This record gives sequence, C-alpha cells and structure tokens, in this order.
Amino acid sequence: MPSVLQTIVEKKHYKFIDGKGITWQEAVKLSTESLVADGTVAPDFYEQINACIEKYGPYVVFDHNIAMPHTQENATGAYKTGIGFMVSKNLIYFGDDEDGERKEANLFFTLSSTNPEEHMSNIQQLAQIFMNDDLIDALAKAETPEDILEAEKNFPCEEE
Repeated sequence: MPSVLQTIVEKKHYKFIDGKGITWQEAVKLSTESLVADGTVAPDFYEQINACIEKYGPYVVFDHNIAMPHTQENATGAYKTGIGFMVSKNLIYFGDDEDGERKEANLFFTLSSTNPEEHMSNIQQLAQIFMNDDLIDALAKAETPEDILEAEKNFPCEEE
C-alpha cells in the first residue's frame, strides 16, 4: 500500500508556492487547487474551510509550521477522500490563538473526507509524519514531487 506522501505524488496533489504577501485565506484556496484539478473537491470547497477558520480561529495550525486545513466531515463539495500537500517558501500568518501564540505555517496538508476509514488512515499516517522532525524539515524544503519522495526515503516514518 502506498504511503500518504506517495499517494500525494501519484495523484499530483501537490503545489509549491512562494507565499510572500498572501493571506491565509488565499493560501487555503491555493492548497485545494490540486484537489480541485482531479475532482476530489469542488472549486469552492476552500470557502467552507475558510469559514471554519474564521469562526474557530487558527485551529488548523500545529507545531513546526504545519497547517492541516479541513472542515466538518462530509462537507459539501468533498467528492473523494484525499490530501492536498502544499509547500510555501514563506510562512503564512493565520492569526494568534487564544493564548496569544502566533500561528503561521508553510506546510499545508489539506484534507477532504467522504470515507471515514480512509480518512482515519490518512490522519494516522499524517500524525506519524508530523512527529518526524527530520522529515518535516526536509518537506519544508521540497520544490518538486521528487523532493517529497526523496524526503520520505531519507527520513522514513516508523512502521506501526
């Protein structure tokens, strides 16, 4: 079974941007474009994600400048379960959390879900990736799909 990162490359669910001067709303839209391209999500799917972030704050931003944009399960416009991956050369500011901590990201793992089992499998694999600091650092420098696969090869996640 291919890994999450292999599937992202296989399905061309990746994007590399400069990110300088763009808003988080624009970044979320850009992070869905590879999913829109093959019909995984509708062109306006990002609007639901943005609405959730506006309502609940920057809950999608984690440590190591990782963002995982997503919305509620079975959101309108989610046609398939998938993950879009985007790297921004520059950090994108999402706001401050309730503790006043600045939330910014340059690695985006954008989720679409229609199948709970596939979705949970994706989340579990992403959790392994997020805990692998060397892999995260390598992914943050990725500029091509080959770089994604090379990062995974050089810094594999431990098998469960």
